Amino acid sequence: MTALGPPEGLLVPPGQGRTVRTAAQQVTYKVTGSHSRIASSFEVTVPPGFDVGAHVHARSEELFYVLEGELDVLAFEPLVRTRDRWQGWRSAAGSRVVRATPGTVIAVPPGCPHAFANPTGSPAKMFFQASPPPDHERYFDELLEILSAEGPPDHRAIAELRLRYDIEQLTPLRHGTQAETETEAETEAAPADGPG
Repeated sequence: MTALGPPEGLLVPPGQGRTVRTAAQQVTYKVTGSHSRIASSFEVTVPPGFDVGAHVHARSEELFYVLEGELDVLAFEPLVRTRDRWQGWRSAAGSRVVRATPGTVIAVPPGCPHAFANPTGSPAKMFFQASPPPDHERYFDELLEILSAEGPPDHRAIAELRLRYDIEQLTPLRHGTQAETETEAETEAAPADGPG
């Protein structure tokens, strides 16, 4: 009989992890579904002018923790879901969009509309967890494939991808003055000991 040693944890040093870059944001994989049954974890840099657009997940649960900069955030069901801008939404209980600063935590249960945007002139950074894994990992990977294709982005393929990964887009995703930001992408490979 062979004795098994104790399981080992995962240590991801600062600046490590596979990074995916699009015109919209930079996402670094920190903990993937191969290391956790609970959640995928990412570090996300949000450039000035980026607005993920209000959206909702039927099954996924998310957690955001602002590390640097400021973001406008929403995590509630509004009285009225308008199709354009979510920044003016308010809930029946009186909740409104909040300016999140470092240390702010946003927990989003399944079925809760949510959004974040960087209205400032400086990048913001946040820690992001999505459960169950590896849905968001696969979404980011497949999005990169779509964006790496020749020519302009295939918006129909992006919309189908979002639906397949439990993302119901309620208001448009924006970056600067563009209605859809996902126009270019590149990826960096992590060192051999990095996750993902």
